[in-house]
Amino acid sequence: MKTRLFWILFLSGMAGVVSLLLIDLSKLIALLPAQTEVPTITPLIKILGLIQPAVILLAAVLIGIALSPKVGLSAPFAECLAAGGGRCFPALRPQVVPGLIGGIVGTLCVVLTSAVVMPFLMKESTERIHKLQGVFPIAMRLLYGGITEELLIRWGLMTLLVWVAWRVLQRRATKPTTICFVLAILLSAFMFGVGHLPAALMLLPELTAPVIIFVIVANSAFGVVTGYLYWKYGLEAAMIAHVFGHVLLATASYIGAYF
Repeated sequence: MKTRLFWILFLSGMAGVVSLLLIDLSKLIALLPAQTEVPTITPLIKILGLIQPAVILLAAVLIGIALSPKVGLSAPFAECLAAGGGRCFPALRPQVVPGLIGGIVGTLCVVLTSAVVMPFLMKESTERIHKLQGVFPIAMRLLYGGITEELLIRWGLMTLLVWVAWRVLQRRATKPTTICFVLAILLSAFMFGVGHLPAALMLLPELTAPVIIFVIVANSAFGVVTGYLYWKYGLEAAMIAHVFGHVLLATASYIGAYF
C-alpha cells in the first residue's frame, strides 16, 4: 500500500512540477531589473530546472508517508486509492465543503491584506505585481500551488514538525496533542510565507517593509487555513482550499479586487 501511495502522491505532485514549464519566461525576464544577467534559456535548461523541485517533492512525499500514520494525519482519498478500494469518493466527500470554505477564507485573508498594504507600495511594485498575473498561467497555479505546494508544505513539512514537536515536547505522550499541531501549523505557514520572499526580491524593484509584510502575512494566513484543514479533515481538503483559492484570486485580480 505504501508503494502505491507514494506513486499516487509523487506523480500528482510531479504534475505541478512539470507545469512550471508553462511559465512565460519571456515575460518573466522582462520584469527582471535591467542589470540582471540572464542566461540563454534552452529547452534543456528548462527541463534541468525541474530536478530540484522534483527531488524536494520526493523527500516530502516520503516523509509524509513515513510519519503521517504516527501522528494521526492522513490523505484519506489517496490512501483509499492506494488500498485498492473500489469506492473512494466517500473518503473525499467530507473534505469538499470544508475545503471550499477554507478557500474562501484564505482568499479573503489575501485580499484584505493586499487592501491594507497596497496604498503603501511603490507604484512600480504594484504594476509589476499586476503583470505577474500574466506570467504564471492559471493551470500552473492550480497544479503547482494547489497540489505540489500542499505536498511539500503540509504533507512533508507540517507532518515532520508535528512529529518533532511530539518527540521533543511530549515524549511520554502516546500521541501528539493539540499544541503540537498548532505549533506545526503556525511554523509551517510562516515558513511558507517566508519562502515567497526570494521571488519577490528577484522580481520587485525594492523589497520594502510593506512588500515583506504582504508576502509573509498573506501567504502565512492562507497556510494556517490549509494547515488546519489538513489536521482536521485530511490532505485533500487542504488541496481543495488551495486550488479554489487560486481560482478566486485569479477572478479577483481580473476584476481589480486583488491588485
